[in-house]
Amino acid sequence: MAAGTEEAALGYEQARDELIEVVRRLEAGGTSLEESLALWERGEELAKVCRRRLEGARARLDASLAAERAAEAEAAGTEE
Repeated sequence: MAAGTEEAALGYEQARDELIEVVRRLEAGGTSLEESLALWERGEELAKVCRRRLEGARARLDASLAAERAAEAEAAGTEE
């Protein structure tokens, strides 16, 4: 699976859980330099997925709040 396809398939919770496991393994030590580097790179990819998912959620929340404020403002303008 290509990296971009894999990123699109990962949900926030799945990426977060895998990232937690990567961090746990890195903190535990006992891995070779090569494995540690591979874990680090995977952790960076997972962190990006999490960040993008959170940014998307924030954008949807902001849009929803803006629409709600606009509707309230319109309703207040028609009540006068």
